[in-house]
Amino acid sequence: MAIAPRLLLVTLVTRTVVHWRLGLFHGLWRYSGTRDLMRLAQAAALSSVLIAAAWAFQQTGLFPRSIFILDGALSFLGVGGLRFSIRALREVTMQSTRNSANRDQMPLRRVLIVGAGDTGEAFVRELARAHTHRYTAVGFLDNSVAKQRERIHGVEVVGTRSDLPNVIARCDIDEVIVATEGLAGQELRTMFEHCRTAGASLRIVPPVDSLIDGRITINHISPVKIEDLLGRSPVTLDTAAIQKVLRHRVIVVTGAGGSIGSELCSQICRFGPSRLVLIEQAEHNLFEIHRKIADQFPNILTIPYIADICDSERIREIFRNEKPHAVFHAAAHKHVPMMESNPKEAIKNNIFGTITVANIANQHNVESFVLVSTDKAVHPTSVMGASKRAAEMYVQALSNQSQTRFVAVRFGNVLGSTGSVLPLFQEQIAKGGPVTVTHPDMKRYFMTIAEASQLILQAASMGKGGEIFVLDMGEPVSIADLARDLIRLSGLTPHSDIAIKFTGIRPGEKLFEQLSFASENIQKTLHPKIFVGALQPSPLSHLEHVLEALRTLPEGAPAATVREALARLVPEFAAASEVAFASSPSVSDDACTLGPSSKPSISDAPMTRSLGALADFDVARVSTTADAIAPPHATGTAFAEET
Repeated sequence: MAIAPRLLLVTLVTRTVVHWRLGLFHGLWRYSGTRDLMRLAQAAALSSVLIAAAWAFQQTGLFPRSIFILDGALSFLGVGGLRFSIRALREVTMQSTRNSANRDQMPLRRVLIVGAGDTGEAFVRELARAHTHRYTAVGFLDNSVAKQRERIHGVEVVGTRSDLPNVIARCDIDEVIVATEGLAGQELRTMFEHCRTAGASLRIVPPVDSLIDGRITINHISPVKIEDLLGRSPVTLDTAAIQKVLRHRVIVVTGAGGSIGSELCSQICRFGPSRLVLIEQAEHNLFEIHRKIADQFPNILTIPYIADICDSERIREIFRNEKPHAVFHAAAHKHVPMMESNPKEAIKNNIFGTITVANIANQHNVESFVLVSTDKAVHPTSVMGASKRAAEMYVQALSNQSQTRFVAVRFGNVLGSTGSVLPLFQEQIAKGGPVTVTHPDMKRYFMTIAEASQLILQAASMGKGGEIFVLDMGEPVSIADLARDLIRLSGLTPHSDIAIKFTGIRPGEKLFEQLSFASENIQKTLHPKIFVGALQPSPLSHLEHVLEALRTLPEGAPAATVREALARLVPEFAAASEVAFASSPSVSDDACTLGPSSKPSISDAPMTRSLGALADFDVARVSTTADAIAPPHATGTAFAEET
């Protein structure tokens, strides 16, 4: 009997000290969670080992050693049970209070979760924790055969994603929550249509690993956006390669206040440059991006410069002061019809502004120079496209005789950029319509601003000099379909609530864009979304001779004279324009207004293949004869576009 008191004393002292050292006396029991449970298990095991070790020196005779194991288990169960019973009691009390307070208010919304993985489990757990007074989880949909009829937190997997329409109708679903990654845009669009028809709302949960501590809240769940319907997959970056270009380096971004430039600044700061130099002509835009970067990345020195890229003395002064290692040249005039009306400004800014910055970068031995280009530079039918093609040609030629690695990155339209189609459509819908589209068959490549910026950085890390990198834009998107999707996302019905009006192709526009020339010999790179090619560059001396003719154009020169001089520099501009002007005329406004009494008559032109799906990219897949452009007198404000 003398053994028991001594063993009890040793046990109490040891467990008290261990629990104190592990901080188990400082937690609020009503908030106990998994981490507390793990610490309790650790404390029970450690204290049992210490007690057994201390007792091993005692003369105990025939003493059952299993008592230490049983004591540790009972200690864990007793303390853990007490703590979690207090938490459970609190949650039951709170739930009862909430139910009583909300019994006479809005009925519970019945929720169906698409995806029975980690994100879906976290969402259901969050509903059970704090939102049972507003939502009830009815079931999961998941394509995994092994998960069918299984339960997660008491919620059953009731079918696959193809069963969505039937489950919505059978279970009287109010809201569908997409809690799975990698859905194709077409599948998400189909889900959206099913939900809209059934009167259910559709929302999306972000991936758990994109949230702090993997904790989902209702505020994280957002309605479906047009970017979701495009189905762009997340970008995977080789961060080590990008860090070699950016980390502890002085980086210059021209056009830093623009859509692409400002996002580039944010993405660059993630990789820890020593200094970020912002060059921007628009004072307000520069103020906004400088303030944003200073707020988000306070440890990175950000220096704003108001400057015109055509002002060589100002640019030279900036480079002399900052001594940059890399330049991302995003400054450009990008609005196609606007540049048709102001061709000399496109030439001055897009060509000679690029030449100014590139030459000064070369003189200061900058390590790398990245020109942000556009798909409109391929077989250009617009002054803007031809001016960007000329800029590509110059940096390629300069790369042949420079220590600086000059590369260009070419891609299509970005959603939500300034002057792009998305904000224009949204503004027109807010006014009650009509939504104006230039042509029923108009298609464009789209990607998000963040995706484009990330891939620009990745391409910059790959360049050795002289390459033109082409980003995989996926499938081209019908602008008319984009307009319909936006109208539906606004809770309205196309052609009934909001009319769609076809206004005719505007000067400089093409029906289809191409991403590269056939002679560029596009090849895959190690990154699945980046391709590379290189036309044989023109000699720099030849380009400078032709550029001099452009530079010396007299003030007030007719637009036709300016275009002729530009065509001598960019032969593809002359060839593409001749074909384009000879093709189909613009669409009549009167014949193409789709309203409440009209039926849409959109021809479904065949979709081109995804760039990423091609082993040998068929860059000539879109016939130039389809790249129709309206005569100069065509009117319409349908498709504002900016790369």
